[in-house]
Amino acid sequence: MTPVRDATDVIVAGGGPAGALAACLLARAGARVIVFERGRFPRPKLCGDTLNPGAVALLRRHFDLASLEAMSTPIDGMLLSGPGPVFVRGEYGAGVRGLGVTREVFDAWLIARAVDAGVRLVEQATVIGPAIDALGHVSGVRVRHRDGGVTAACAPMTLGADGRRSRLGTACGLSACAASPRRWAIGAYFDGVEGLSRLGEMHVRDGHYIGVAPTADGRANACLVQPYGGAGAWPAPDALLYQRVQADPVLGPRFSRAVATTRATVLGPLAIDTRTPGCPGLLLLGDAAGFIDPMTGDGIRLALASAEIAASVVGEVLNGRQDAHRAHLNYARSLRARLGPKRLFNRTLRGLVSSPRAVSMAARAAAIWPGAWRSAIRYAGDAFPGSPR
Repeated sequence: MTPVRDATDVIVAGGGPAGALAACLLARAGARVIVFERGRFPRPKLCGDTLNPGAVALLRRHFDLASLEAMSTPIDGMLLSGPGPVFVRGEYGAGVRGLGVTREVFDAWLIARAVDAGVRLVEQATVIGPAIDALGHVSGVRVRHRDGGVTAACAPMTLGADGRRSRLGTACGLSACAASPRRWAIGAYFDGVEGLSRLGEMHVRDGHYIGVAPTADGRANACLVQPYGGAGAWPAPDALLYQRVQADPVLGPRFSRAVATTRATVLGPLAIDTRTPGCPGLLLLGDAAGFIDPMTGDGIRLALASAEIAASVVGEVLNGRQDAHRAHLNYARSLRARLGPKRLFNRTLRGLVSSPRAVSMAARAAAIWPGAWRSAIRYAGDAFPGSPR
């Protein structure tokens, strides 16, 4: 294994939203940052393709969003439906908007901001594990490159933004797949879907839910989330997604003339539990720091917020105001303070959709008291005045 001797202050594993933003903020502050990304931008990514108002507000703190908005479609709120069917239309209000933008577009836009700030981006380079020093602390990463060669890169601080199944988090005993629930997501893009609007959609059913989001080019992103029944229990992903959509009383008529423009992508199991989001020399951020459930549509906002916190903590380390080997403790406290209430909210919703009885009761409650669910939609979108962003 060949060591990399370039002077580096921070290594970032993963160039998605969390890794790219943290790298950009640190580079702007003068740090020498390298990002290892296993793919090559632009690359597709299974996601709900929506930046909620909280994510947009956070990004606006750091960037001029005009070029991103030109490649996006406005999202004014959410349409929620439950068994019955029961409908709740919740608009963010007061000129507050999210953005509908594919991850292929958004991730490429954000990593370009990081490169412009001076970040060194190494694509098609997969972080396969941490480098460990004589004290047992993380001192960098081991990387497999496109040609099959493996190198070691070292730095005072390492950021693990390598996704739900983080190799760094797993190797350090920090994260693992949750025992329950064990749901998978299946998503594809469709042309010809009727009734699309400037609202994202979430259709909760007994045993599964389906998210639908408009894209800037007029297509629809449709994503099915449900438990996996074991080997042989599912048809092919494309067939299963199409069957669920066609059989749905709300979506079926709207997709009757729709044509899939991509093959279905599968991701799972979705839920990741993280014991603690770091250890000496390493901070986990984004989905690597824990992933609860995609139904609230705020995963990117949470990832971006963790990037802001991580960049602040690492900046303190590089300026000599914090011990690198204790930085993970401060980072964990800051994450809990800023993101804890929202994560609790998401866990509560995750438990609700796991129970058919709870889903039925929630649908009845929505029919009687829709205002409560409109408030929940605004909270999920971080659209309340003073929402932590």
